[in-house]
Amino acid sequence: MGLVIERFVYPLFQENTYLVGDEEARKAFIIDPGGPIQRVAEAVERHRWIPEAIILTHGHIDHLYGAAEAHRRFGVPVWIHAADEVWLHHLVTQSQMLGVPLAEEPPVGRSLADGDLLGLGASQARVIHTPGHSAGGICLHFAGARTLFTGDTLFAGSVGRTDLPEGDPAALLASIQERILPLGDEVVFYPGHGPDGTLGHERCSNPYLSSSARI
Repeated sequence: MGLVIERFVYPLFQENTYLVGDEEARKAFIIDPGGPIQRVAEAVERHRWIPEAIILTHGHIDHLYGAAEAHRRFGVPVWIHAADEVWLHHLVTQSQMLGVPLAEEPPVGRSLADGDLLGLGASQARVIHTPGHSAGGICLHFAGARTLFTGDTLFAGSVGRTDLPEGDPAALLASIQERILPLGDEVVFYPGHGPDGTLGHERCSNPYLSSSARI
């Protein structure tokens, strides 16, 4: 029993969507639905879970391409940090920039803020505001499970890009060094793209986190 994580990778953006469930409570969060949610729905049915919310780590299109569909399918609210809600109003521009079909804007049911506690049965996630990749980027820390969802803030061996509007290299590195790494070397993190890893490994080996690194 405890926290169970399923990952779904969508080829269009090579983005990681996560279904995170509490086995005892049979409740789940859908994190960053980046594509058609049929496989997520099948996993929900297989586990007999009840989705509680769709949580967006930030407002970029690759992390919410399937959010409106998931909202309709499960009838649950979409949660995002207040500073990134503006991105949802510019999905036409985002779609055109990437040359992909227009994504549907999902309705926002809750504006998240730093320090918010999100209950999932006996499990609990804390919202950590980690600006840098975007102004309203967040990570979700399940302290009891030593688990962290980092969106596009931190990757295995890399960090999020900062060349998009509202990107800020100094803020991104501060978010990682001051807000993420202090959570503990044993914490397993699940990023928005690529494989998972541990914070301890990144602290020692990630070239972007060395004292001489520049992004």
